[in-house]
Parts: sequence; structure tokens; C-alpha cells
Amino acid sequence: MPVAALRYLTKASAALSLGALLVVALASGGCSATASTGYSDVHLDVRSAIQAASLGPGDEFDVRVYEEPALSGAHTVSPTGQIDYPLIGTVTVEGLVASQVAALLRQKLAQGYMKHPYVTVQVKTLSSKKIFVLGEVKSPGRFPYTDNMTIVEAVTLAGGFATMAERNYAIVTRMDATGERRIPVPVDKIMQGLAVNFQVQPGDIIYVPETIL
Repeated sequence: MPVAALRYLTKASAALSLGALLVVALASGGCSATASTGYSDVHLDVRSAIQAASLGPGDEFDVRVYEEPALSGAHTVSPTGQIDYPLIGTVTVEGLVASQVAALLRQKLAQGYMKHPYVTVQVKTLSSKKIFVLGEVKSPGRFPYTDNMTIVEAVTLAGGFATMAERNYAIVTRMDATGERRIPVPVDKIMQGLAVNFQVQPGDIIYVPETIL
């Protein structure tokens, strides 16, 4: 890894303010840490992706039942992980992904209410899932994750880059099946269309270090 990159990582681990305790906890949790030279080699862990997209309390989603407007509408998962659905009543959806919720509603509606219900579910917000944007951004902190969120959206949520930000070396710390991984991402190049966008996952810590002049 380039010397400059090592200097950035050193600054990142030493300069975290708002998220220092969180980063330390992840780093000392007994998982092996691996550093990637880029993000194109970051493979999708299917189990982690499914868990990341599963519903939890406070999450919002839309249900659409073909030609049944009375059965279509928006729902928010209750603190107990449930929703109240017409005809069916209370349905537990916590821990399920959108396709599983659709299948569950389809199954229940077919039990005496409709012959062949066509049900689709579209997640609106996953507010039960969080990301952290720290370092040289204008408003560092914890933010709700939304489906298919990119690192550009995450930095924007944090108010954009601060004056002294290193715009092309954001460090994403992520826990996956292999342990803790640190992924350098060239955010400014992504914004200019010079690099492929990077999708964040719930629980990601995005650290923007200070530039070295």
C-alpha cells in the first residue's frame, strides 16, 4: 500500500472524534481486519446483504395488491416488528426482506380472501439500519440507511466535504463474513463520473480524513 495511504489510515484511526468508541469496539472485537487496495474486488456476501435489507422497527414499505386499492398502501413496522393489515390483522414482518413480506401476504390473502392475489412490496426507508459518516465532513454523525444507498448519498447526508477533506480517499470500515474490512473509495472521482459508484451497507463507517498538503 502507498506510504500516503498508510498515513491516511494512521490519521483515520487516531482522529476519529464522534465515532471513536464505535471504531475501537469494532477493531478490538476479535475479528481479523483486512485492507483492500480498491473496492472493485469487494465481493457481495449474500447472507450479509439479505440481513442488511431485512425490515426492522420504524422501517416503511409500500404494499400493492393488483386491482385491490383497499389492500394497497404504506405501512410502518411497529416497535414489536409487526404491521396491521386489512382482512388479515397483525402480521410479523421483522427480519423479513420485501420479497418475503410479499409472499407472506400473498399466502395469507389466499387463505379464504382472494383466489390468486398478486402482491408486491417496495421498501421506502430502512430507518432501523444506520450508517456513520465521520471525519472531514460538515455534519458528521449517524444517518438512516436507505435501500441502494451510495457513498455519494452518504457524504451528502453529512453536509458534504469540509474544507480540509481528502476527497479521493474516504475509508469505509465494514464488517462482513470475513471479518473487518477497510475499503478506500475515491469519492470525488465518483462524483465526476471517473470511477464506479460504491454502495454502502447498514453499519458501514465512512471516514473522510484530512488532506495532506
